This record gives sequence, C-alpha cells and structure tokens, in this order.
Amino acid sequence: MADTTTSRNYRNINADLYKALLEGDDTKVCDICQDLPDGPLHKLTIHNDTVVHVASYYKRNNLVLQLLGLLPEDQFNKLTSKNDAGNTILHATAANNKTVEVAGEMLRREPSLLTMTDMHGETPFFRAARYGKSKSFRFFREEVSRRFARDEDVRGFLVRDDKATILHVAIHSENFDLAHDIAKIYPMLMGEQDGDGMTSFQLLACKPSAFNQGYDDHFFKRFICKFIHLNPREQMSRVPLLKQLHKQRIKSESAKKLATLFIENDASWESTSPLSNEKGIKLQEIEKSHIVINTTSHYSPFFLATKSGSTEIVKEILRVYPQAIEHIDKDGRNILHVAIEYRRTEIYKLVINMKGPLMRLRGEIDKQGNSILHMVGKKVIDQKAKGDIGSPAFVLRDDLLLFEHVKHICTPIATSHVNNDGMTAEQLFIKNNEQLHIDAKEWMKSMAGNCSVVAVLFATVAFTSSSTPPGGFDAVTGNPILESRTFFTVFSLANGLSLTFSLTSIIIFLSILTSSFQLKDFHNPLHDKLLLGLTLLILSWSTMMISVAATIILGGSSQGKDWTSIILYPITFFPVVVFVVSYVRLYKLLIKVFEERLKKVIDLIFPQPSLGPTTIFIKEPTRSFV
Repeated sequence: MADTTTSRNYRNINADLYKALLEGDDTKVCDICQDLPDGPLHKLTIHNDTVVHVASYYKRNNLVLQLLGLLPEDQFNKLTSKNDAGNTILHATAANNKTVEVAGEMLRREPSLLTMTDMHGETPFFRAARYGKSKSFRFFREEVSRRFARDEDVRGFLVRDDKATILHVAIHSENFDLAHDIAKIYPMLMGEQDGDGMTSFQLLACKPSAFNQGYDDHFFKRFICKFIHLNPREQMSRVPLLKQLHKQRIKSESAKKLATLFIENDASWESTSPLSNEKGIKLQEIEKSHIVINTTSHYSPFFLATKSGSTEIVKEILRVYPQAIEHIDKDGRNILHVAIEYRRTEIYKLVINMKGPLMRLRGEIDKQGNSILHMVGKKVIDQKAKGDIGSPAFVLRDDLLLFEHVKHICTPIATSHVNNDGMTAEQLFIKNNEQLHIDAKEWMKSMAGNCSVVAVLFATVAFTSSSTPPGGFDAVTGNPILESRTFFTVFSLANGLSLTFSLTSIIIFLSILTSSFQLKDFHNPLHDKLLLGLTLLILSWSTMMISVAATIILGGSSQGKDWTSIILYPITFFPVVVFVVSYVRLYKLLIKVFEERLKKVIDLIFPQPSLGPTTIFIKEPTRSFV
C-alpha cells in the first residue's frame, strides 16, 4: 500500500512539474525542484528526461540557468545523467541556436559533457551538425578546437558509430550551407564513406530536389519567379508563397555551391572500366558477366547524378572536367546507357550534342551485351516518382519516340546487335513493354468509349433542340415564332454546329475503337485522332452552350428583363469552363503531339540548315494525371 501511495505521489509531482513547464511558471518549477532529492536532475518524463532536459528542449534559457544554480558544486558530476536515448542535457541544447549560452554554462560546470555520446555515438557537436544549427555548430567547434589540438582526437567528434560523418548528416538533412562550411573546415571528410560505402558527394548526387528552384512543375510559381525578382541574399518575404520560393532558391544556390566544391576535389570518374571493342563483338562469343551491383556505392557521383536526375551536377562536372564523359562504370555502361535507361532526357540531349564524344559512346556495349538502343527497353522506374506515372498511352509513345531517336544516332551494327540473352534491341523493347502496350490499349479504348458516349448525348440534345426551337412554331405558317429575332439566328447556327461537331467526333472516336492498336499506332495516329475528337467535343459543348444562352436571352427579352439575360449569359458558359479545365492536362499533351507532327511536316517542306549529323532534339517526357 505504501509503494502504491509513493508511486501516486511521484506521478502527481511530475504532473505538477510538467504543467508548470508548459505554462512557463519558472518560480513554481524551481520551488518544486528544491524539495526533490535530485533537485533539477529529477527524472520527469517516461523517457527519463530530467527537468533540465525538458527545459532545454523548450529553449527556456533563464529557467535552465536557475535550475543549474540550484545544484551544489559537489554534485556537478550528476550533470552527466542521460535519458533513454543516451542524450545528456548538453545534447538537448545542441539542437537549438538559442541555447548556446546555456550550453556554455553547462560545459563550465561539467566539461566532460562535451565528449559524451548518445546511443548512436553522436556528441553534442555532431548533433548540432545533424540539425543544421549553424550558431550551435560554431560554438561546439570552437570548444572542440580549444580543448583538442590533435586531428585524431577531433575525429571522434566528426564520426558516429555507423561511420556517417557530420558532412554526411548535414547533406541528409539538406543543410547545404552548413555542409559547405564543414567541407571547407574538414576537407578530409569529403572522401569519407559511411556505413553504406557512400561518400558525401554521392549522397548529394542522389538529391535532385536540392537543385530544384521550386517552380519547375508549377506554372503559377514559374510566372511569379519570372516577374518577381527573388534575391537569395535579401530578407525573406512575409507572403507564404514567396517565402517558400525564397527558401527553395537559397537551398538550391547552396547545393550548387557545395556541388562545385565537391567537383573540384573529386576525380572518381577517373576510375573507369575499359572500353568495349565494338568490332570484336560476335553474337555467340560474348562472355556473360556475373557481376551484380546491389548498392549505389559502387557508382561514381557522375553516374549517380545521372541516375537520380541531378542535371546540374552532371553539367558542372562536364564543364570542369569534360573528359569525364569517357567514364564507364563497373557494368561497362557509359553515360548514354545510364541516361537512356533512367529516362534522363536533359542529360541525354546534353551528351548527344557533344559530337566528338558521341562518335565513340554511341557504339559502346555493356557487360550484358546491351547497346544504348537496348537500354530503351530496359526502363527503370523511379520509385520516388512512382505515383506520378503518366497515362500508359503517353508513356508508350514517349518510349517509341525515344527508341526512334536513339536508333537514329546508333551505329548500324548496334541496331542489329543481340545482347547476352540473344535479343535485339527491338525484341527487348517489345518484350518489356507488353504490359504497357496492353494498358495503353485499354486506356485508349476507355477514353474513346467514354468520349463517344458524351458525344452521342450532345448530338441527342442538339437534335432535340432543333426540333423544339424557343418560342415554338406558328400554328398557321408552321414557321418558328421567334425566327425574326437576331438571337434566334444565333441559336440556330450554334445548335447546328453543335450537332455537326458531335456527330463528327463520334466518327473519330469510333475509328479509334476499331483500330488495330499496334505499337506503331501509338507513335502518333491514335493520339492525333484523340486530339481531333476531343477538340470537336469541346466545340460541340461550347456551341451548345451558346444555343442555350441564346434560348435564355430570347425567353428573357420577351418579358423585358434584359438585366436577367446579362447575368444568365455568362453563367451558361460555366459548364464549358469546368469541362475544359477537367481535360486541360490531357489536351496539352495532345497539343504537344500535334505540334511535333506539324514541325516534321514543315521540316520536310522547308528543310532547315543541318546542325550536324548527330544533332537531334527530343521532347521532354510527358506526364499526365488523367
């Protein structure tokens, strides 16, 4: 019974303490701590955080200083108390820039806190780097430098148990400004590998979002950044959207600066596999490779940046070291192999417009016997963007276009070459795209079928309207009563156009439904038909709304309520706006398809001066949310 009472009293004391901390009642907190055996080092939370721990987490500097003042000098050694995660009270201050003064007071009372680690081997210095707290990081760095002069003594502060360094964690948490300072102060960390064998540069190469300006996929944000100057050095705006864009701009600039520093000190691309001998490749004499790469640590930052889509890093590496274009990985693949497999269009275009290197790279065969044309059929889906996969018909068309472009730059022997599995590039493409072909076929059928149903509905409404014009028919002459009015002519013309457009779109959609749906049909014909059908459907819907508006005006004018007509006329077009907005993304993709076809026709009729035999331009990958 006594134990139960003691436990209940203990919980009540902790409840009062915790409430006082939350309410900011420093006096009550100190009064309660004075009556406790452990004083300010009383275990307050279920995770064994002391009162000083919690006050430090809440950035209550004055309270922490008062609590430290309650502790007698002969009990300063108790300040090394840890919670369940192994964090000392100094660890609690390291995650904030506003608790530097408190951290200094703790170290004055118990210097050993500086070297103590948590359960992961992180010192407070390491923790400050992980959270990206620049002020706290500088404070701990000065303390470490003052107390430990030898590099081997300092190393324990820079690396934790899993071999990750402060530079690794700063990049992981995307604190690129701090990471740049760390790389300058401790240059030896740039070559350090973490537990997964990854260097800091490799980690940065796997973060394409770090170089994103914040508006790449957003029209409204692009518009703002185009007309509103956002200087990274200026104070941030209070407008939430501008503040967000400003932060992203600063992060992007910091990442580029860090990448430049890494590139100047990196030569990993020099470690390359030998070139393959194109002339010596025989169909049955290719030695099969059993090398399996399971981790990204085997790849240079140059190729990791290509795989992840960090185009800025690839461009900067080629600017500083253009000879890096010759790099070949342990799978025998060059940058074209990787860029094509991972669908990195910008990098692919960058390389194929480098005429000299392209002459060598285009004929390379990897250790699996794959040419660059084979890589079109070996697409790797980006797991980070897996939920952002476009409509299958457009994905298939993108792959068909890419196959055509790569085939154009390949050497003749590469187009007919078979890999170690005995498959040509075309056979591999067909095999690996079987399911995509099926999905594209079903998507196209579903789209055409649904649109044809809507077109039939429009045609029915238009035909019914033509049979029952507004105002009805004259009983004697049989002519429409309102035929002399101007808006009756508008009604008749709009209704007739709506019927014509809808019937024509039905024919187009039926032609899609009766198509053979072969692979070649997804290159352009089916998309052209879908564009035409949707255009006619939108026109049918628009003209139908015009006829409806004319009908409303005719009915309102007869009653002398012109103001009603003015209000109702724009309201009738609201369904048109909703219809267009609903299909705007799909329509934009179809328009791009049409523009490409038109450019090809224009080039055939009016050929432009050649930019070189290997210079071609391809479209960006389309993405649809339809």
